[in-house]
Amino acid sequence: MALGVTHVELLPVNAFNGQWNWGYDGVLWYAVHESYGGPAAYQRFVDAAHAAGLAVVQDVVYNHLGPSGNHLPEFGPYLRDAERNTWGSSIDLDQPEVRAHIIENALMWLDDYHVDALRLDAVHALKDSSEKHLLHELADRVDALSAHVGRPLTLIAESDLNDPTLILPREVGGYGLTAQWSDDWHHAVHVALTGETVGYYADFAAPDALEKVWTRGFFHDGTYSSFRGREHGSPIPETVPAWRLVTFAQDHDQIGNRATGDRLSQSLSLDRLAVAAVLTMTAPGTPMLFQGEEWGASTPWQFFTSHPEPALGEATAKGRIAEFARMGWDESVVPDPQDPETFRRSKLDWSEASAGDHARLLDLYRALARLRGERPELTDPSFTSLGAELVGGEGTDAAHRAFRLRRGAVEILVNLTEEDISFAAPPGSRVLLATGLAVHDEGGAIALPSDSAVVLGPAQR
Repeated sequence: MALGVTHVELLPVNAFNGQWNWGYDGVLWYAVHESYGGPAAYQRFVDAAHAAGLAVVQDVVYNHLGPSGNHLPEFGPYLRDAERNTWGSSIDLDQPEVRAHIIENALMWLDDYHVDALRLDAVHALKDSSEKHLLHELADRVDALSAHVGRPLTLIAESDLNDPTLILPREVGGYGLTAQWSDDWHHAVHVALTGETVGYYADFAAPDALEKVWTRGFFHDGTYSSFRGREHGSPIPETVPAWRLVTFAQDHDQIGNRATGDRLSQSLSLDRLAVAAVLTMTAPGTPMLFQGEEWGASTPWQFFTSHPEPALGEATAKGRIAEFARMGWDESVVPDPQDPETFRRSKLDWSEASAGDHARLLDLYRALARLRGERPELTDPSFTSLGAELVGGEGTDAAHRAFRLRRGAVEILVNLTEEDISFAAPPGSRVLLATGLAVHDEGGAIALPSDSAVVLGPAQR
């Protein structure tokens, strides 16, 4: 709570076949996985979170069923066998009973378990040709339940579409979901921090990538995506509040779907991790942290499974290796998802948080959380109050650039170049927070050392 966190998000808790798993191989959507303690234990967890002042967000998966222990199709036409997505046969949303099965499940988590929000996994894989899209219908029903129980209930989409329809109000033709994750934000920040430009990161090496996601939300808003080989996305209307985008520098997918499950802390200096903290916590969207990010956890987060069927386990491991080939990663370092040590390595070492550089980084996140709460500019949802400018490193690689970012009267200056850079400071501004030794001279300029950031703003009245 001292970190300023308001919500805790869980990966899927539905039942899967095996002992441990990320949860996306669920086959019994209405059951809480046994090793988590079953339904009563989950209700106690939610109640404890609420008692501590935390809301609970739960990930739910309605785009596929897991490959092991899946007997649901024996009870009805739940799947389209002739149509597949990345994870298996598509769910048949043309069947009214199947749609009801999904919607009633979502309502169960919100009503029976008192969960506050659902994160809807990979909604781009929901193939629905109905006049009223499943997401629209689900949002209608959740809003009705919210009115009945007298507490806010939230739907958050994970989507690869870059389509603002998901978060536009239903009155203007949108689906009316509360928010959606922004992978574009992640990719732009990741490239700026690491210089990594393989695979889907390639487009985000563009000099204006960070500027664009800061001021307009989506980088691909109708532009050509080299990874997809086509134009992709649509612009977000400036009337949409910026908090509808969940923004993050790390998450379970972007770490766990790397060859070795390495976090930023395993490749970046403490100074660069501090800059990542500033970018994340001053972002126009709703900031999200991945477990341990706030202290620069050194433990990896790797993809792990425990499929009982040896053939399925082997196929999963081979599939992971093939997936990484497109990103140009070394196949020989990919851990076996079925190896119990892969699971054990992914557990946090909580003792790290109180020592050395880990503790210093945690203190910075706490300071940033306080600053975000103190300065209304850092929670202003208007896209029209935002500004961004590349001020150094135009002709160098993507990991060595400098930026001036604006949120109303507050400015965030970032120097990721290899040299000190002098920024002109707005008249009357003062340093609200600095990650390095920022020198504010009498002439109104700020000298910012390499790999550092500073937050400037006028004194509050």
